[in-house]
Amino acid sequence: MNFVEALKAMKNGAKVKLPSWGGYWYWDEEKQTIMMHTKDGKELDIRETQRVEYTLSNVASDEWVISDENNCPVLGGEATFSFSDAIRYLKRGLKVKRKGWNGKNQYIELAKNISYVNPSEEVVNAEHEAIGNHAIAFVGTSGVQIGWLASQADMLAEDWVFVE
Repeated sequence: MNFVEALKAMKNGAKVKLPSWGGYWYWDEEKQTIMMHTKDGKELDIRETQRVEYTLSNVASDEWVISDENNCPVLGGEATFSFSDAIRYLKRGLKVKRKGWNGKNQYIELAKNISYVNPSEEVVNAEHEAIGNHAIAFVGTSGVQIGWLASQADMLAEDWVFVE
């Protein structure tokens, strides 16, 4: 839902969040404002935000959901998100995985400064004109696979989570 719908839901008593959030926002009728309940359990009046640009970018989102015990960590659930969000988080240096993956301790992360040893025993820095020196690395029980490719199921899944 968009923010207009999310605000209406808050004014009707709902808690709302973006899919990846550990906390939620709600309407405080007495203060006539939105309160932000953070993943750390802190309460902050939206008018007191220190990160105005970040807060406004959240308001501009069309991905608001109702917070509940299934999707919100502070309410006992787990935050999940889409593949596009997973890519955004990878670029910020976070590790992510699918809840639906069978293997334990499997995740993906952004690999940087990639190099390899060629048959002549030379170390080659894998710099690429278009993408630089980055790739997605799959970390699994058998080791690390550089250049992991997402399947159709991975790209369409909404069960991506953060790795702790």
